[in-house]
Amino acid sequence: MKSKVFFAPVSAADTESSTAMKLEALIRKSPFSATIGSGDDVILKLHFGEQGNKGFVRPAYVARIAQAVRDAKGEPIVSDSNTLYRGRRMNSEDHARLAYEHGFTPDALNARVVIPDDTRPQNVSSISLNGEYVKTARIARLYADAGAIIGIAHFKGHLMTGFGGALKNLGMGCATREGKLFQHSDLAPIVVIKKCAGCKACVAVCPSGAITMKNNRAVVDSAKCIGCASCIPACTFKAIDLDWQGGGMLIQEKMAEYALAVLSGKQGKVFFFNFLIKITKECDCIAKDDPRIVPDIGILASSDPVAADQASYDLVTSGAGTDILSRLHPHRDGAKQLAHAQKIGLGSREYALETIA
Repeated sequence: MKSKVFFAPVSAADTESSTAMKLEALIRKSPFSATIGSGDDVILKLHFGEQGNKGFVRPAYVARIAQAVRDAKGEPIVSDSNTLYRGRRMNSEDHARLAYEHGFTPDALNARVVIPDDTRPQNVSSISLNGEYVKTARIARLYADAGAIIGIAHFKGHLMTGFGGALKNLGMGCATREGKLFQHSDLAPIVVIKKCAGCKACVAVCPSGAITMKNNRAVVDSAKCIGCASCIPACTFKAIDLDWQGGGMLIQEKMAEYALAVLSGKQGKVFFFNFLIKITKECDCIAKDDPRIVPDIGILASSDPVAADQASYDLVTSGAGTDILSRLHPHRDGAKQLAHAQKIGLGSREYALETIA
Protein backbone atom coordinates (compact mmCIF):
# COMPACT_ATOMS: atom_id res chain seq x y z
CA MET A 1 0.00 0.00 0.00
CA LYS A 2 1.33 3.41 -0.99
CA SER A 3 1.98 5.97 1.71
CA LYS A 4 0.63 9.49 1.23
CA VAL A 5 3.18 12.26 0.87
CA PHE A 6 2.01 15.86 0.70
CA PHE A 7 4.05 18.33 -1.36
CA ALA A 8 4.14 22.13 -1.36
CA PRO A 9 6.35 23.38 -4.24
CA VAL A 10 8.81 26.19 -3.48
CA SER A 11 11.00 28.04 -5.98
CA ALA A 12 13.70 30.71 -5.90
CA ALA A 13 10.95 33.29 -6.42
CA ASP A 14 9.42 32.48 -3.03
CA THR A 15 10.27 34.67 -0.06
CA GLU A 16 10.52 33.38 3.49
CA SER A 17 7.04 34.77 4.08
CA SER A 18 5.47 33.10 1.04
CA THR A 19 7.22 29.82 1.88
CA ALA A 20 5.83 30.01 5.42
CA MET A 21 2.34 30.45 3.99
CA LYS A 22 2.81 27.35 1.83
CA LEU A 23 3.98 25.46 4.91
CA GLU A 24 0.81 26.51 6.74
CA ALA A 25 -1.32 25.21 3.86
CA LEU A 26 0.61 21.96 3.97
CA ILE A 27 -0.08 21.62 7.68
CA ARG A 28 -3.79 22.34 7.24
CA LYS A 29 -4.33 19.93 4.35
CA SER A 30 -2.25 17.06 5.75
CA PRO A 31 -3.16 14.82 8.72
CA PHE A 32 -0.60 16.62 10.89
CA SER A 33 -3.03 17.64 13.64
CA ALA A 34 -4.17 14.03 14.14
CA THR A 35 -0.68 13.29 15.47
CA ILE A 36 -1.11 15.62 18.45
CA GLY A 37 -3.13 14.79 21.55
CA SER A 38 -4.30 17.37 24.05
CA GLY A 39 -1.57 17.90 26.63
CA ASP A 40 1.09 16.00 24.66
CA ASP A 41 4.71 17.05 25.05
CA VAL A 42 5.61 17.23 21.37
CA ILE A 43 9.25 17.12 20.32
CA LEU A 44 10.09 19.12 17.21
CA LYS A 45 13.32 17.33 16.29
CA LEU A 46 15.59 19.31 13.99
CA HIS A 47 19.20 20.30 13.34
CA PHE A 48 20.27 23.75 14.56
CA GLY A 49 23.20 23.89 12.13
CA GLU A 50 26.91 24.02 12.94
CA GLN A 51 28.65 27.38 13.25
CA GLY A 52 29.06 28.93 9.79
CA ASN A 53 26.43 26.67 8.23
CA LYS A 54 23.36 28.23 6.61
CA GLY A 55 21.52 25.21 5.25
CA PHE A 56 19.42 24.47 8.33
CA VAL A 57 15.63 24.90 8.31
CA ARG A 58 14.74 28.54 9.02
CA PRO A 59 13.47 29.35 12.55
CA ALA A 60 10.42 31.06 11.03
CA TYR A 61 9.27 27.74 9.58
CA VAL A 62 9.88 25.90 12.85
CA ALA A 63 7.84 28.59 14.62
CA ARG A 64 4.88 27.90 12.28
CA ILE A 65 5.02 24.20 13.09
CA ALA A 66 5.28 24.96 16.81
CA GLN A 67 2.18 27.14 16.52
CA ALA A 68 0.32 24.30 14.80
CA VAL A 69 1.24 22.04 17.73
CA ARG A 70 -0.20 24.59 20.16
CA ASP A 71 -3.33 24.93 18.02
CA ALA A 72 -3.78 21.17 18.44
CA LYS A 73 -3.45 21.60 22.24
CA GLY A 74 0.04 20.13 22.42
CA GLU A 75 3.14 21.57 24.09
CA PRO A 76 5.99 22.08 21.55
CA ILE A 77 9.59 21.42 22.60
CA VAL A 78 12.23 22.23 19.98
CA SER A 79 15.27 19.99 20.32
CA ASP A 80 18.42 18.41 18.95
CA SER A 81 21.02 16.14 20.54
CA ASN A 82 24.72 16.78 21.06
CA THR A 83 27.34 15.66 18.57
CA LEU A 84 30.07 13.05 18.62
CA TYR A 85 32.58 15.29 16.83
CA ARG A 86 34.23 18.45 18.11
CA GLY A 87 32.47 21.73 17.51
CA ARG A 88 29.99 24.05 19.14
CA ARG A 89 27.31 21.38 19.33
CA MET A 90 29.32 18.91 21.42
CA ASN A 91 27.84 19.93 24.79
CA SER A 92 24.42 21.25 25.74
CA GLU A 93 25.54 24.69 26.93
CA ASP A 94 27.53 25.63 23.82
CA HIS A 95 24.95 23.94 21.60
CA ALA A 96 22.18 26.08 23.09
CA ARG A 97 24.19 29.26 22.56
CA LEU A 98 24.71 28.38 18.91
CA ALA A 99 21.03 27.54 18.46
CA TYR A 100 20.12 30.95 19.86
CA GLU A 101 22.65 32.65 17.55
CA HIS A 102 20.94 30.92 14.61
CA GLY A 103 17.60 32.31 15.71
CA PHE A 104 16.18 29.32 17.57
CA THR A 105 15.22 31.19 20.74
CA PRO A 106 12.18 30.52 22.94
CA ASP A 107 10.85 33.99 22.11
CA ALA A 108 11.19 33.51 18.34
CA LEU A 109 9.66 30.03 18.41
CA ASN A 110 7.20 30.56 21.27
CA ALA A 111 8.38 27.16 22.46
CA ARG A 112 10.91 25.66 24.83
CA VAL A 113 14.33 24.83 23.38
CA VAL A 114 15.84 21.76 25.07
CA ILE A 115 19.14 20.06 24.28
CA PRO A 116 19.43 16.96 26.47
CA ASP A 117 22.72 16.37 28.27
CA ASP A 118 23.46 12.70 27.68
CA THR A 119 26.43 12.75 30.06
CA ARG A 120 23.84 12.42 32.84
CA PRO A 121 22.48 8.85 33.14
CA GLN A 122 18.99 10.08 34.03
CA ASN A 123 18.77 11.72 30.60
CA VAL A 124 19.42 8.47 28.70
CA SER A 125 16.92 5.78 27.76
CA SER A 126 17.78 2.22 26.65
CA ILE A 127 15.36 0.78 24.09
CA SER A 128 15.38 -2.98 23.51
CA LEU A 129 15.16 -3.71 19.80
CA ASN A 130 16.79 -7.04 18.94
CA GLY A 131 17.44 -5.83 15.40
CA GLU A 132 19.88 -7.28 12.93
CA TYR A 133 22.58 -4.92 14.24
CA VAL A 134 21.04 -3.02 17.14
CA LYS A 135 20.02 -5.02 20.20
CA THR A 136 19.68 -2.08 22.58
CA ALA A 137 19.47 1.52 21.37
CA ARG A 138 20.67 4.39 23.53
CA ILE A 139 18.62 7.51 22.89
CA ALA A 140 17.94 10.71 24.80
CA ARG A 141 15.14 10.10 27.33
CA LEU A 142 13.45 13.33 26.20
CA TYR A 143 12.64 11.65 22.88
CA ALA A 144 11.69 8.30 24.37
CA ASP A 145 9.23 9.91 26.80
CA ALA A 146 7.66 12.35 24.32
CA GLY A 147 3.95 12.13 23.63
CA ALA A 148 4.63 12.78 19.94
CA ILE A 149 7.60 13.48 17.67
CA ILE A 150 7.59 15.83 14.70
CA GLY A 151 10.68 15.38 12.52
CA ILE A 152 11.81 18.56 10.76
CA ALA A 153 14.65 17.70 8.37
CA HIS A 154 16.70 19.66 5.86
CA PHE A 155 17.10 17.17 3.02
CA LYS A 156 20.67 17.19 1.65
CA GLY A 157 23.59 15.02 0.62
CA HIS A 158 25.80 13.31 3.19
CA LEU A 159 29.34 11.97 3.10
CA MET A 160 28.58 8.88 5.20
CA THR A 161 24.99 8.02 4.28
CA GLY A 162 24.54 9.36 0.74
CA PHE A 163 21.80 11.69 1.89
CA GLY A 164 20.23 12.87 5.11
CA GLY A 165 16.51 13.32 5.65
CA ALA A 166 13.79 12.11 7.97
CA LEU A 167 15.48 8.78 8.79
CA LYS A 168 18.84 10.33 9.65
CA ASN A 169 17.18 13.08 11.70
CA LEU A 170 15.62 10.31 13.79
CA GLY A 171 18.20 7.53 13.89
CA MET A 172 21.39 9.52 14.25
CA GLY A 173 19.79 12.71 15.53
CA CYS A 174 18.02 11.21 18.55
CA ALA A 175 20.86 8.90 19.60
CA THR A 176 23.14 9.67 22.51
CA ARG A 177 26.82 9.96 21.70
CA GLU A 178 27.19 6.30 22.70
CA GLY A 179 24.53 5.49 20.12
CA LYS A 180 26.16 7.69 17.50
CA LEU A 181 29.50 5.99 18.14
CA PHE A 182 27.91 2.56 17.66
CA GLN A 183 26.44 3.62 14.32
CA HIS A 184 29.77 5.04 13.07
CA SER A 185 32.01 2.30 14.46
CA ASP A 186 32.60 0.21 11.32
CA LEU A 187 34.64 2.82 9.45
CA ALA A 188 38.09 4.23 10.18
CA PRO A 189 39.69 6.74 7.82
CA ILE A 190 42.95 6.10 6.00
CA VAL A 191 45.67 8.55 4.96
CA VAL A 192 46.75 8.84 1.33
CA ILE A 193 50.40 9.56 2.12
CA LYS A 194 51.31 11.14 -1.23
CA LYS A 195 48.59 13.77 -0.72
CA CYS A 196 49.32 14.55 2.95
CA ALA A 197 50.94 17.99 3.42
CA GLY A 198 51.56 17.58 7.14
CA CYS A 199 49.30 20.52 7.99
CA LYS A 200 47.85 18.81 11.11
CA ALA A 201 44.29 19.98 10.39
CA CYS A 202 43.10 16.41 10.90
CA VAL A 203 44.94 16.17 14.22
CA ALA A 204 43.24 19.35 15.42
CA VAL A 205 39.69 18.13 14.76
CA CYS A 206 40.01 14.49 15.88
CA PRO A 207 37.88 14.11 19.05
CA SER A 208 39.55 10.89 20.19
CA GLY A 209 43.25 11.61 19.65
CA ALA A 210 43.41 8.89 17.02
CA ILE A 211 45.52 10.92 14.56
CA THR A 212 49.18 11.70 15.17
CA MET A 213 52.09 12.80 13.01
CA LYS A 214 54.93 10.53 11.92
CA ASN A 215 57.65 11.78 9.59
CA ASN A 216 55.49 14.89 9.02
CA ARG A 217 52.59 12.80 7.75
CA ALA A 218 49.30 11.95 9.45
CA VAL A 219 48.78 8.47 10.88
CA VAL A 220 45.43 7.07 12.06
CA ASP A 221 45.23 4.67 15.00
CA SER A 222 42.16 2.62 14.06
CA ALA A 223 41.89 1.29 17.63
CA LYS A 224 41.26 4.83 18.91
CA CYS A 225 39.17 6.04 15.96
CA ILE A 226 35.47 6.53 16.71
CA GLY A 227 34.47 6.75 13.04
CA CYS A 228 33.03 10.27 13.22
CA ALA A 229 34.73 11.33 9.92
CA SER A 230 35.46 14.87 11.18
CA CYS A 231 38.94 14.62 9.66
CA ILE A 232 37.68 14.13 6.10
CA PRO A 233 36.18 17.60 5.47
CA ALA A 234 38.98 19.17 7.57
CA CYS A 235 41.64 18.00 5.09
CA THR A 236 41.80 20.50 2.23
CA PHE A 237 44.37 18.31 0.44
CA LYS A 238 41.96 15.35 0.18
CA ALA A 239 44.50 13.14 1.91
CA ILE A 240 41.95 11.54 4.24
CA ASP A 241 39.71 8.89 2.73
CA LEU A 242 37.78 5.82 3.83
CA ASP A 243 38.21 2.15 3.13
CA TRP A 244 34.90 1.94 1.31
CA GLN A 245 35.13 -1.84 1.06
CA GLY A 246 35.44 -2.22 4.83
CA GLY A 247 31.79 -2.55 5.78
CA GLY A 248 30.95 1.13 5.61
CA MET A 249 27.42 0.56 4.38
CA LEU A 250 26.40 -0.73 7.81
CA ILE A 251 26.06 2.80 9.14
CA GLN A 252 22.87 3.27 7.10
CA GLU A 253 21.30 0.05 8.31
CA LYS A 254 22.22 0.73 11.93
CA MET A 255 20.79 4.23 11.55
CA ALA A 256 17.50 2.84 10.27
CA GLU A 257 17.28 0.47 13.23
CA TYR A 258 17.95 3.34 15.62
CA ALA A 259 15.12 5.26 13.94
CA LEU A 260 12.85 2.28 14.61
CA ALA A 261 13.86 2.35 18.28
CA VAL A 262 13.09 6.08 18.52
CA LEU A 263 9.58 5.48 17.17
CA SER A 264 8.94 2.49 19.45
CA GLY A 265 5.51 2.83 21.07
CA LYS A 266 4.61 5.92 19.06
CA GLN A 267 2.21 4.49 16.50
CA GLY A 268 0.15 7.34 15.08
CA LYS A 269 2.15 9.90 17.09
CA VAL A 270 4.81 10.86 14.56
CA PHE A 271 4.90 13.18 11.56
CA PHE A 272 7.67 14.39 9.27
CA PHE A 273 8.56 17.48 7.28
CA ASN A 274 11.40 17.37 4.75
CA PHE A 275 12.55 20.78 3.53
CA LEU A 276 13.98 20.57 0.01
CA ILE A 277 15.28 24.13 0.20
CA LYS A 278 18.95 25.06 -0.19
CA ILE A 279 19.80 21.45 -0.93
CA THR A 280 23.54 21.02 -0.39
CA LYS A 281 26.18 18.36 -1.02
CA GLU A 282 26.97 17.88 2.66
CA CYS A 283 25.26 17.82 6.05
CA ASP A 284 24.44 20.86 8.18
CA CYS A 285 27.15 19.57 10.53
CA ILE A 286 29.73 21.01 8.11
CA ALA A 287 30.83 24.38 9.48
CA LYS A 288 30.56 26.33 6.24
CA ASP A 289 27.96 27.66 3.84
CA ASP A 290 27.65 25.03 1.11
CA PRO A 291 26.11 26.14 -2.22
CA ARG A 292 22.95 24.63 -3.68
CA ILE A 293 23.39 21.53 -5.82
CA VAL A 294 19.91 21.85 -7.34
CA PRO A 295 17.26 24.62 -7.36
CA ASP A 296 14.84 24.79 -4.43
CA ILE A 297 12.02 22.24 -4.75
CA GLY A 298 9.63 22.53 -1.84
CA ILE A 299 8.43 20.97 1.41
CA LEU A 300 7.21 17.40 1.89
CA ALA A 301 5.02 16.15 4.74
CA SER A 302 4.09 12.59 5.68
CA SER A 303 3.45 10.25 8.59
CA ASP A 304 5.85 7.79 6.87
CA PRO A 305 9.56 8.73 7.11
CA VAL A 306 10.60 6.20 4.46
CA ALA A 307 8.10 7.54 1.93
CA ALA A 308 9.11 11.12 2.77
CA ASP A 309 12.78 10.36 2.12
CA GLN A 310 12.11 8.33 -1.03
CA ALA A 311 9.93 11.10 -2.47
CA SER A 312 12.57 13.68 -1.53
CA TYR A 313 15.28 11.68 -3.29
CA ASP A 314 13.13 11.27 -6.39
CA LEU A 315 12.30 14.99 -6.54
CA VAL A 316 15.96 15.97 -6.18
CA THR A 317 16.91 13.54 -8.95
CA SER A 318 14.16 14.90 -11.17
CA GLY A 319 15.10 18.52 -10.41
CA ALA A 320 18.74 17.91 -11.26
CA GLY A 321 17.98 15.83 -14.32
CA THR A 322 20.36 13.17 -13.00
CA ASP A 323 20.99 11.17 -9.81
CA ILE A 324 23.11 14.00 -8.46
CA LEU A 325 23.39 12.61 -4.92
CA SER A 326 24.98 9.41 -6.24
CA ARG A 327 27.27 11.45 -8.47
CA LEU A 328 28.41 13.60 -5.54
CA HIS A 329 28.81 10.60 -3.21
CA PRO A 330 29.70 7.71 -5.55
CA HIS A 331 30.84 5.44 -2.71
CA ARG A 332 27.55 5.76 -0.85
CA ASP A 333 24.27 4.24 -2.02
CA GLY A 334 21.58 6.11 -0.08
CA ALA A 335 19.06 3.47 -1.12
CA LYS A 336 20.62 1.22 1.55
CA GLN A 337 18.92 3.13 4.35
CA LEU A 338 15.60 3.18 2.48
CA ALA A 339 15.68 -0.54 1.73
CA HIS A 340 16.58 -1.54 5.28
CA ALA A 341 14.05 0.86 6.80
CA GLN A 342 11.30 -0.67 4.66
CA LYS A 343 12.50 -4.19 5.51
CA ILE A 344 12.22 -3.60 9.28
CA GLY A 345 8.78 -2.03 9.02
CA LEU A 346 9.54 1.69 9.35
CA GLY A 347 7.51 2.58 6.27
CA SER A 348 7.11 2.11 2.54
CA ARG A 349 9.18 3.27 -0.42
CA GLU A 350 5.98 3.24 -2.45
CA TYR A 351 4.17 6.57 -2.15
CA ALA A 352 1.45 8.71 -3.65
CA LEU A 353 2.41 12.37 -3.99
CA GLU A 354 -0.33 14.93 -3.41
CA THR A 355 0.57 18.46 -4.42
CA ILE A 356 -0.83 21.26 -2.28
CA ALA A 357 -1.60 24.36 -4.32
